[in-house]
Amino acid sequence: MRNRHLLRAVLTALTLTLGLLGAGPATANAAPGPVPARAAADPVRIMPLGDSITGSPGCWRSLLWNRLQSTGYTNIDFVGTLGPQGCGQPHDGDNEGHGGALVTDVASRNLLPGWLSATRPDIVVMHFGTNDVWSNRSPDEILAAYGTLVDQMRASNPNTKVLVARIIPMNPDTCGECGRRVVALNERIPDWARSKSTGNSPVIAVDQWTGFSTASDTYDGVHPNASGDEKIAARWYPALADLLDREEPGDPGDPGDPGEGEAACTASFRATSTWQGGYQGEVTVRNTGTVPVSGWSVRITLADGGRITQVWNGTLDAGAGAVRNAAWNGALAVGSGTSFGFIASAGSASATVGCAATAA
Repeated sequence: MRNRHLLRAVLTALTLTLGLLGAGPATANAAPGPVPARAAADPVRIMPLGDSITGSPGCWRSLLWNRLQSTGYTNIDFVGTLGPQGCGQPHDGDNEGHGGALVTDVASRNLLPGWLSATRPDIVVMHFGTNDVWSNRSPDEILAAYGTLVDQMRASNPNTKVLVARIIPMNPDTCGECGRRVVALNERIPDWARSKSTGNSPVIAVDQWTGFSTASDTYDGVHPNASGDEKIAARWYPALADLLDREEPGDPGDPGDPGEGEAACTASFRATSTWQGGYQGEVTVRNTGTVPVSGWSVRITLADGGRITQVWNGTLDAGAGAVRNAAWNGALAVGSGTSFGFIASAGSASATVGCAATAA
């Protein structure tokens, strides 16, 4: 899939170059012809939506943008009514990250429809609710606001795809209860996302909370520092890449593919950080079959006799050398994916993974 993105980018550039070389006075008066194929492949419009964690300056967006570009996802456009705020590297900085905003206020004041009208996103990446937690808004109020925003997104585009974060932890000096309140909200987000998701407009929870430290990954107990930005971008990436893959025709799961009607999945591994004697790994699971799955299991073989010591977003079955889905991320629609992370004690940061799926 990523090779297809790279090939498309090369072909688009070649088409543009040939068009410029061949243009001349006669072409200006030529009769309109068929729309070129490249004109039909409009960029996928992605809206980063939230508060200051997303927009002030929200440098995880620059990391995410450049990682997508470097792995072949070049036909994208980050959109928003707000512009970039630095971050030290070129990137598409348009966003909808409003410093100090409460998602409950955005919903009650009906602010999102205007932003949607101006930007027309296909995908929304939403980390929202930190200021609501700080203001002691209840999980019920916050989730109701999430629902209002999703309804407004679908009114603008019935096929809007939404990634919603289990928000990063909080430990500000002036809010001793904020840490507990974040946990209370995050516990409910996966079930809310599943209940709100549809086939045409999936709503997918992405765990930004697990493994994020307010001590080492923020500069004030709330806002991410450089390492925090790296972690946030790394968590968004596999979920967003999966949605971008769905935008491509001919993906596995199209009618007529071999194995039609069968459950299948793939797993891919990468090491996200390493240290002497161990590393942190991430595995992305994707439903590559032709039917929805209700659960999955990834068998992991670590190099050099390594041992998994911790898992998040999954359940470790140490006896079988496998990680099974958590209660909230086992159900995968055709073409969709999820990810889990682990800590391993090992001499080298490498592993072999294989996936098995259960049909819904």
